[in-house]
Amino acid sequence: MRLAVTGKQGQVVTSLLERGAAASVEVIALGRPELDLADPASVKAAIAAAAPDVVVSAAAYTAVDKAESEPELAFEVNEVGAGAVAEAAAALQVPIIHLSTDYVFAGDKADPYLESDPTGPVSVYGASKLAGEKKVAAATGNHAILRTAWVYSPFGANFLKTMLRLGASRDMLRVVADQRGTPTSALDIADAVITVARRLKTDPDPALRGVFHLTGGGEGTWADFAEVIFASLEARTGRCVAVERITTADYPTPARRPANSRLSNRKLQSSYGVKLADWDVSTRSVVDRLLAAGQAI
Repeated sequence: MRLAVTGKQGQVVTSLLERGAAASVEVIALGRPELDLADPASVKAAIAAAAPDVVVSAAAYTAVDKAESEPELAFEVNEVGAGAVAEAAAALQVPIIHLSTDYVFAGDKADPYLESDPTGPVSVYGASKLAGEKKVAAATGNHAILRTAWVYSPFGANFLKTMLRLGASRDMLRVVADQRGTPTSALDIADAVITVARRLKTDPDPALRGVFHLTGGGEGTWADFAEVIFASLEARTGRCVAVERITTADYPTPARRPANSRLSNRKLQSSYGVKLADWDVSTRSVVDRLLAAGQAI
């Protein structure tokens, strides 16, 4: 199976390159200059040249706070660019897997969000990603939109690596404790994407198309996430870093974050048999990998 994936350096792309090699899946990472999401013509040409069995739309504008002052660019990449990728997949008559986000929801629901729940983004980033979902769905019915959340990995910039970096020189960090969600490993996402892609390639069942939620098992706050990271750090190195739990109001940001980012994964498990590991298990695995490689602390 050959996957054409948009982006070259993102967490999911890098994870797919690693996991694809282990699963005998050819992953072709497409990014600038040959593929530029702000240039729809380049998108179609690059994807056509890759001749994929399945297209994975992973690249996006992800600077959540910066998007508040760059809405045009955020929508150009996350809406128009995503639409161009989906149109390219449709032209080749192959499925597309499009990665989206918990930020399409307002975050005011008491329970985990279902795919059928009304959307209501409270940030430019969330609105641009929701617009992208709609463009993908309009371009082709042969799609699986996977919403994920709180992504981390051994690669790139993310919360887990930031905590380890800051924890190297500080004995205490203040971390928000009133936003709930599920940290999700990009490596686990990559494994799930490969499973979904294999099914989409061979099975025309309409139940395998549409919107699905894809996050790790369990739930927690950003402070919980940090505590697991530092517990893993202490177990391996003896270094102790304390977490002071604060509120969202104590840490203002340009973009609003959903207070509830929990997503129900029941539909994905029912349709594809995919269930990710609990977030704390995957978190410890990534911390151990980074420390063993000497990439942190």
